[in-house]
Amino acid sequence: MPKFTFNGGIHPYDGKDLSKDKPIKEFLPKGEMVYPLSQHIGAPATPLVGKGDRVLAGQKIGEAGGFVSAPVYATVSGTVKGIEKRRVPAGNMVDSIIVENDGTYEEVDYAPVKPLNELSRDEIISLVKEAGVVGMGGAGFPTHVKLSPKEPEKIDYVIANCAECEPYLTSDYRRMLEEPEKLIAGMKIELMLFPNAKGILAVEDNKPDCINKLRELTEKEPLIEVRALKTKYPQGSERQLIYAVTKRAIDSSRLPADAGCIVNNVDTLVAIRRAVVEGRPLMHRIVTVTGDAVAHPQNFKVRCGTNYNELLEAAGGLKCEPEKIISGGPMMGFALFDLNVPVTKSSSALLCMTKDEVAVYEEGACIRCGRCVEVCPGRVLPAKLADASEHGDAETFLKYNGMECCECGCCSYVCPAKRHLTQSIKSMRKIMLAKKKK
Repeated sequence: MPKFTFNGGIHPYDGKDLSKDKPIKEFLPKGEMVYPLSQHIGAPATPLVGKGDRVLAGQKIGEAGGFVSAPVYATVSGTVKGIEKRRVPAGNMVDSIIVENDGTYEEVDYAPVKPLNELSRDEIISLVKEAGVVGMGGAGFPTHVKLSPKEPEKIDYVIANCAECEPYLTSDYRRMLEEPEKLIAGMKIELMLFPNAKGILAVEDNKPDCINKLRELTEKEPLIEVRALKTKYPQGSERQLIYAVTKRAIDSSRLPADAGCIVNNVDTLVAIRRAVVEGRPLMHRIVTVTGDAVAHPQNFKVRCGTNYNELLEAAGGLKCEPEKIISGGPMMGFALFDLNVPVTKSSSALLCMTKDEVAVYEEGACIRCGRCVEVCPGRVLPAKLADASEHGDAETFLKYNGMECCECGCCSYVCPAKRHLTQSIKSMRKIMLAKKKK
């Protein structure tokens, strides 16, 4: 069988053995819950509750602030302590609704939904929007927007991103292994929106058990195919995934829909099914708590708003003092200096490592070896772009296609001079995007 892949990429230690064989455990939080009003790309949600209000699990507490936005729901019952700025895993301070968890987990009565075969396209998208579903692979893009391209009849492929290429993460793996029917049901719902599309479940070949199970369950589904991808980072990056599966290339000026593709993460598809079939909002996600500093690495089903400290305690705490703690994976995650942050819709993992392997190296001068160019999946010149960034040279940065960087970290990983290439390029990209927004 051919292995689908892309140009460039690297093969870092994947660390998945620590948690891949740990079945998902449901975790019930006990402390206060923090619900950031901005857990997605786009306008923040508008609060619907105030200090002193009692809320129930499943109650909408934040209304979408625009078309590119998403509502926020309480995931426990309790009393609103206030609305204040709290830090999120990415490091910034965000207006958040604080709820004192009463420990009863009393839930709202959900409105009944029509049978799937009676729902129109607009009704399906409306249910997804109302449920607050966003991209749960890390980007947090509101899913109803992604499902609403201008010309849905021109969508040829609906791709489930089952690659999970980021080292250490096993949340999608466990979801595929334990609840593959829900993933497939989510795919079928998406295919109802795009009459000319074929569904692709794209899985890296280091998950043969998932590939076999998904193929078995889709054997009689003519519109759904399982494709084995070559195991390589960043195989799950949207542009690289689309190229690997379809050989269609897109750049930063184009959306996947422009190439006839819609891409969604495993957990996102499961959330779509939940919203459309059960009429339930996005309240939970799977989070991997792992790393060689964690006593008992584990995959948890977590209620959004749960404090990271509680999750770490549930995994047995730390067996030694970590030098590095990351929200997400080691390649594209956010380093944490404080665990007093909430699980959000896009939180995938909590990674605690005994050694900070990056900090021990001193950055040197570029030796012009070209390794960063060889591994770059965006086919740009990382060393050249980093130089432009460090000198504040926006003209050169744009001339050498700096906006095509996907910030995957491959260049920094292979650089023998240990230059912080990705960080430099990322900083300049933020500046350029801010200028464009103005």
